[in-house]
Amino acid sequence: MDPLLDTTDPAFSHLFQITERLGMVATGMAADGRSLAQQARNEAAQFRYKWGYEMPPRMLAQWLADRAQVRTQHANMRPYGVVATIVGIDEEKGTPELFTSDPAGLVLGHKATSAGLKDFEAIKFLEEKMTGSYLSFESTIEMALSAMRHVLGDNREGYDVEVGVVRKKYPAFRTVSRRLHKYPQGGQNILDQGEQ
Repeated sequence: MDPLLDTTDPAFSHLFQITERLGMVATGMAADGRSLAQQARNEAAQFRYKWGYEMPPRMLAQWLADRAQVRTQHANMRPYGVVATIVGIDEEKGTPELFTSDPAGLVLGHKATSAGLKDFEAIKFLEEKMTGSYLSFESTIEMALSAMRHVLGDNREGYDVEVGVVRKKYPAFRTVSRRLHKYPQGGQNILDQGEQ
């Protein structure tokens, strides 16, 4: 990444709040991700207006997949260049859910997942470390950060990471920016608390 770029600019974010309880990570072309996020916000608002409750994560993921799949059928439309990962709380079930929707229109539900350049390595790491169906909030965050440290490679300066969080206890989706250190030095945490 160019050191002269201001990475605190919202244009660099790939995390999007869709509704109060739904968030999306768009991995791929940033402009396509922003466009898809805005369309998802509009669809979720229409759903809430029509039905009186929040759109479930599964339904949003399916809507995104249907939209992406239609774009593969027409010569005058370029397919979206993003894999959308949807996370949220289903109001009816009261449970957190995680789905991915790819440009071909495939929707998959997950316990843990990764998308992007080194997704195969990260998914393999998560499969090895995931032992049960339930993890505490702290264990979930630590496993995700461990997977990132595993695939990022050697960089002593660290990486800026943006973490999207939604919890059953506190169902509002929120993002937190932090500095991830692969090799922490004396007195420095693996995840630098930084500013929120």
